[in-house]
Amino acid sequence: MLSFQNLVSGAPKTEAQLKKEAKKREKLEKFQQKKEMEAKKSSQPPAEVQISLPDSYSPQYVEAAWYSWWEKQGFFKPEYGENPKGVFMMCIPPPNVTGSLHLGHALTNAIQDTLTRWHRMRGETTLWNPGCDHAGIATQVVVEKKLMRERGLSRHDLGRDSFIQEIWKWKNEKGDRIYHQLRKLGSSLDWDRACFTMDDKLSYAVQEAFIRLHEEGVIYRSKRLVNWSCTLNSAISDIEVRLSKLKGFWLNIQPVLISLTSFSITAQVPKYEEVVVATTRIETMLGDTAVAVHPADPRYQHLKGKMVLHPFSDSKMPIVFDDFVDMSFGTGKGLIFKAVALSAGHNCSLCAIRISNSPFFLTNIDSTATFCAQGMKRFEARKAVLQALKDRGQFKETKDNPMVVPVCSRSKDIVEPLLKPQWYVSCTDMGKQAADAVREGRLKIIPDHHLKTWFNWMDNIRDWCISRQLWWGHRIPAYFVTDIDGHYWVSGRSEEEARAKAAKRFNISTLFILVSDEDVLDTWFSSGIFPFSIFGWPNENQDLNVFYPGTLLETGHDILFFWVARMVMMGLKLTGKLPFKEVYLHAVVRDAHGRKMSKSLGNVIDPLDVISGISLELMESNLDPLEAEKAKQGQKSDYPSGIPECGTDALRFALCAYTSQGRDINLDVNRILGYRFFCNKLWNAVKFTMKTLGDNFVPSAKLSGEESVSDRWILSRLSAAVSLCDAAFKAYDFPTITTSIYNFWLYELCDVYLESVKPVFSKAEDDSVSQQQAGVCRQTLYTCLEVGLRLLSPLMPFVTEELYQRLPRRQPESDPPSICITSYPEREEVSFIMTVVKTIRSLRADYNLVKARADCKTTRYPTTKHCTPSYALLLF
Repeated sequence: MLSFQNLVSGAPKTEAQLKKEAKKREKLEKFQQKKEMEAKKSSQPPAEVQISLPDSYSPQYVEAAWYSWWEKQGFFKPEYGENPKGVFMMCIPPPNVTGSLHLGHALTNAIQDTLTRWHRMRGETTLWNPGCDHAGIATQVVVEKKLMRERGLSRHDLGRDSFIQEIWKWKNEKGDRIYHQLRKLGSSLDWDRACFTMDDKLSYAVQEAFIRLHEEGVIYRSKRLVNWSCTLNSAISDIEVRLSKLKGFWLNIQPVLISLTSFSITAQVPKYEEVVVATTRIETMLGDTAVAVHPADPRYQHLKGKMVLHPFSDSKMPIVFDDFVDMSFGTGKGLIFKAVALSAGHNCSLCAIRISNSPFFLTNIDSTATFCAQGMKRFEARKAVLQALKDRGQFKETKDNPMVVPVCSRSKDIVEPLLKPQWYVSCTDMGKQAADAVREGRLKIIPDHHLKTWFNWMDNIRDWCISRQLWWGHRIPAYFVTDIDGHYWVSGRSEEEARAKAAKRFNISTLFILVSDEDVLDTWFSSGIFPFSIFGWPNENQDLNVFYPGTLLETGHDILFFWVARMVMMGLKLTGKLPFKEVYLHAVVRDAHGRKMSKSLGNVIDPLDVISGISLELMESNLDPLEAEKAKQGQKSDYPSGIPECGTDALRFALCAYTSQGRDINLDVNRILGYRFFCNKLWNAVKFTMKTLGDNFVPSAKLSGEESVSDRWILSRLSAAVSLCDAAFKAYDFPTITTSIYNFWLYELCDVYLESVKPVFSKAEDDSVSQQQAGVCRQTLYTCLEVGLRLLSPLMPFVTEELYQRLPRRQPESDPPSICITSYPEREEVSFIMTVVKTIRSLRADYNLVKARADCKTTRYPTTKHCTPSYALLLF
């Protein structure tokens, strides 16, 4: 054995030691060679591209392996390669974990992925961050129904903790379907950064946001009238209430007559007289505390300061005068007037009257829509009250009354305004900051016709009710403190922190009762901080510093206030920065008849059904019996043979082509199928080109200067397409992008240029001049295909990758391995072509050639029996 001194002094090594080191070196070299071979193998595209192109285009063949290769190579990660041209960051509108994507989601992702791929190809550090929303109400309802259907249990039978475990179990089993769909759509998301709004990192951010805002006084607790969903047994926000126009009957739990019912109330004036009251919710008269009339109504001036008797309790109610009352609406003994019975505990619109006239505030319906004293459900009470008025002789008449009823957008139940203590976010100051950011140009909303709606909502914003009486969601980090001196609310990250805060803030001992709030936060609260919670806010880290604020938010205009406005307000308040610089709002997808996508109509389409095709028999969804027949007839009418296989590329291209700023999209599946045929045209063009180029073709780095008229013409059309796409991408003008690319490939390259050069290739071997001309054509054709595929790649990533991999490279050693990370064509790249365009424009000016009338000279050659008439035309 060698001593330490031998090693230090450089003493000679033994033979055994030398052999051991040589063996170790050999082993290391083999290991390195193996790793290099594996790396080289993994960087190669799928093996299918090593064989010749099939005769015809098949979406299933083309889209089978590319996505997994892209993902494996890390092309979608912002860390891939050197990207010196800035940062582009966009977060996905997190879809609900409850179900699957529909064509509306497909539109969102087609636009977002097209933009993401474009920015990546421009050489920017690009991040499109995926995520999924826990969807408090929707998820809880789904799992509750599943429990009842499979085990006959309610959530109350299980208890809160066990029920939440059931939801997590369901989420882990079913929640990955959306991510599978996104991959099938080709969405180039960085999956290593995927997040769920109930993950620990995001939950911590939600807790921190609540505590900070509560301690600042922005979040406060108040007892007010709220929109109450009796089915959900929870409060909902104003923008989750849909005003539904009803006529005649409302089908809810049972048929309930909606009518204008008139009944009489005795007024305490000399010789008691009747006051006829009209109402559309007669059951709420059980909680009436006053009667309102319009101050200008001449028939009631003598009733000032008088009282009326309640029909059932004989309690005295004041008559108040308020211009809230509409004199032109209602009826009573043929007179055009209306007296309103005040059930302020059941009508948000009456709050103004309550404040100005201060009637006794009474709520006589509980959270389950049961009238407390009578123990009757609200719609049962409606019939009972009507019958009781008839029995007492105080019923006057009933007339049909078309009316607007508040309906919960989640449960489709009629909303009851109830008096409840809830948590609120004060939005006045935050709304002003959000509005000012747009007015000052720091935040840009595209298209700008949404600005009027934005300012109208922000300038008149109401405080936001954020507490929900659910079990699934972010538990509100607040605690109710009960002490001998009073009651308090404190917020804290734990019970110990809340107890210490309470003792210090209220100067009380630690011997008090502390009860955790049972409610959870509105789902939109966690979504409102999504742009920075995904990067670990409030903790400082590299991702937060690099990728926040983001660059763009792209979403549908229908969630402008659900999500966009709240992100802007919360971002400014909690970080002092706007979460993004621009907001692009796309249209809403409707079916071919202009109808909104609805399960009851049977027109909600899974994008995977369009991609892979589906028969009519398999299209039926799990609908209620009342909806099933209507849906079936709608499907049979629109898709008598089902949906044919269209492929992802055709679907994406169609959705982008449909997009017009500010308009709804009436989506026709037949048009998507048309773009599948367009893919087949691309396929045939490349197949023809590969045959024409031959095995030994070497692309040239620049033009030869010997291009023919047709070569120069097609290069000028390519240059024009590049310029149009460049400008259109910057303006979010997707129809211009799709039209420019479609026209170039189909009408100019395939229909004109390829046909014009076929004779050149057919006689390429006749002489040296013909060979040279054919060689120039090959270079031109290669340039058109290579640039044209890069132009199309953000919209049709699969077919362009498949075809691009078949083309030879200009610089095989240094060119990127995939089209998705090559450079997107820019005007500078085709500047050499622009000289051709300038020359043609100069000729137009010199010879007065205008679009309106081209003064072209044509030469006609005489017809003989050996030739046909022909014309010599200069192509522009």
